Amino acid sequence: MNIQIPNWLIILGGCGQIFTALIYPYIRHHVFDWYNDVKQLKPLNQEIAKTYGRYIQGLNFSFGLIAIIIPEELKNHSKLAIALTGLIAAYWVGKVATQIAYYPMYNIPKNRLFKIGSYGMNFLFTLFAIVYTLLVITNIFKL
Repeated sequence: MNIQIPNWLIILGGCGQIFTALIYPYIRHHVFDWYNDVKQLKPLNQEIAKTYGRYIQGLNFSFGLIAIIIPEELKNHSKLAIALTGLIAAYWVGKVATQIAYYPMYNIPKNRLFKIGSYGMNFLFTLFAIVYTLLVITNIFKL
């Protein structure tokens, strides 16, 4: 069996990851009213929450940049390719699993833009999880 993940799909996924990093502040502010919720925390916990938010944004941007700049290296079967695609796959599979397990119980705004946006973001998260899972599998088994 020979599975080839085209570079354009990896690059498209990279663009999507950068998009998620860039849209993240808008979503936190306008969809979730995140900053008002964070203000209710103790000062140290406020800073921890903001730091974790920046980590998420930074990881999404970094993973996207890596995919755009070196798509061929992400599928070259090296130990580094296995480690990196495994890390990114675990990150996005974890995100999708968290989304399925916990997010349905929360009240997300129901207007049309946010509803379409949530479907779009869930599609992107699932795409990232699938692409990177396939990448790590093909890197490990040299399919």
